Amino acid sequence: MNQVRSVTAADFASDCPVSLDLAARIARADPAMLSGLLDGIPEAIRAQLAIWLYGRSHTHQIGVRVAATCEAMSLRRAGGFVGDQLHDLSRRPYAAPSHGIHGGGTRRQVSLGGSRGATHATI
Repeated sequence: MNQVRSVTAADFASDCPVSLDLAARIARADPAMLSGLLDGIPEAIRAQLAIWLYGRSHTHQIGVRVAATCEAMSLRRAGGFVGDQLHDLSRRPYAAPSHGIHGGGTRRQVSLGGSRGATHATI
């Protein structure tokens, strides 16, 4: 017999370097309040937290902000190559995500009817 177990927030936070409560407050904090929340966290833990946050799509940008409070060596120790890349990314000016935006400036027509020159084969 298969037993179904409920999934909780703790299941997703098992590898989080800080408490789930603190991680949630950091994730919801506006940029002005973020530094106050991070002040008491040692840099090595902040670097691990930055890597952890960056690895989740919904906290990706917050991970970059946390990484900005860390030195390159701390991020490298916490995440290797990913830590190096995160350090570089956190030092760049913020660019808003461009999910699904076509950069050409013109809209391309999409047709569900197929190609105009297509011939249909009969079976």
